[in-house]
Amino acid sequence: MSRELLIAVIDDDESFRIALVESLCSLGYDAHGFASAEDFIGEDGEYGCVITDVHMPGMNGLDLSLLLATRGSKIPVIMITARAEPQLEVKAAAIGAVCLVRKPFELNALIGCLKRALHGSQLTNPKRSADGP
Repeated sequence: MSRELLIAVIDDDESFRIALVESLCSLGYDAHGFASAEDFIGEDGEYGCVITDVHMPGMNGLDLSLLLATRGSKIPVIMITARAEPQLEVKAAAIGAVCLVRKPFELNALIGCLKRALHGSQLTNPKRSADGP
């Protein structure tokens, strides 16, 4: 794995955030953890990818992704969640997320998302892909 991609892991669950950062680092990625979206804001210029929890106190992952987009940021965003909201994939696709991964997940699923992020892919809107272009 390459260390050229600096990854921000944003999750309010400290034990999950630490475990994910350590897992990514063990695979050769350079990952740093943030306890909130607010802690990450202002650091975004240094990072090549963001992995963020959707549901956090304060600014949530969807709002963070929208903020980055309004600032003209091209940082790919991978969203993670433990909740099963029916329209979450549609919301994530609409704001340009690369992937939406549901907890608990296999690390290989997240690595697949990181590879998509490196190649500039975006989450497909499930309704659009089912209905055609």
